Amino acid sequence: MKALVLERQHEIDIREVAPPPPCGPDDVRIRIHTVGICGSDVHYYTHGRIGPYVVEQPMVLGHEASGIVVETGVNVTNLAVGDRVCMEPGIPSPRSRASKLGIYNVDPAVTFWATPPVDGCLAREVVHPAAFTYRLPDNVSFAQGAMVEPFAIGMQAATKARIKPGDTVVVIGAGTIGLMTMLAALAGGAARAIVADLSAEKLEIARRYPGVTTVDSRTESLRDKIAEITGGWGADVVFEASGSAKVFADLMACACPGGAVVLVGIPIDPVPFDVAAAQAKELRFETVFRYANIYERAIDLIASGKVDLKPLLSATFPFERSVEAFERATAGRPGDVKLQISFVDP
Repeated sequence: MKALVLERQHEIDIREVAPPPPCGPDDVRIRIHTVGICGSDVHYYTHGRIGPYVVEQPMVLGHEASGIVVETGVNVTNLAVGDRVCMEPGIPSPRSRASKLGIYNVDPAVTFWATPPVDGCLAREVVHPAAFTYRLPDNVSFAQGAMVEPFAIGMQAATKARIKPGDTVVVIGAGTIGLMTMLAALAGGAARAIVADLSAEKLEIARRYPGVTTVDSRTESLRDKIAEITGGWGADVVFEASGSAKVFADLMACACPGGAVVLVGIPIDPVPFDVAAAQAKELRFETVFRYANIYERAIDLIASGKVDLKPLLSATFPFERSVEAFERATAGRPGDVKLQISFVDP
């Protein structure tokens, strides 16, 4: 079957690869419909590595996917042939201590699509555990189904924040994950979200949602804006979703006494940290790495209509134009949030 393969750094190609293995008793075979391009896919393409994960052999890209079940294993009772589904891309070990504790996202033994040396899902078919495959409601499209994965990260961030009804939250970074975090925080009860970024185009997208105020970090002071909005008290929760070391001084300045700081973006290099400033406000810090036990709740929120992901979908490319799609993703157009690839013409 054909797949989109990262041959090596800076080189991707559509070519034939071996079909997936036979469907096991607890698995389902899925015909892929739509796959989102993630920043990690682009990073492997442009840099050949993310931290300790190094591309040392050809790897199929993609981990944000939806599709149709075409075969079920003999033990599978929760899904049937013809079901429209999305898939959680990380498969933990059921015997690991992390899994038993319910934090399988940090299981050292997890295998995650498109994380070297594990192949991703930008191929015509995949075989996947039924336990990590979820039926899509009729009113959730394949495109939305392929966006559940990044939205789940936003859900994980909002959950770790312990948002209370009426909270004021700050989101630093208006990329895909920042906007997903913003939506999850608002759905979780936040009264308002202040979103900061350098991209006027992305801030314009954020402003389409009720309850959102934006700060253009090129010309405005985030600290001053938060002080103005909150009467000098600060925000209840500050989400860092940019991965930029430059914003860390603002994190503690923008948070209110006793507030929470949630680290979602992953900085490339170590970040200096002012412990005394955090202690002076007795801030609570949370970190986010992927998600655990979130997918079903994320799907339910999308299906309820309380979360609208459609404004975040910038363009869809047919599979035959996958290389072009990655070139556009690599270019980083200011107005692009989520690009997707479909095996069916959009």
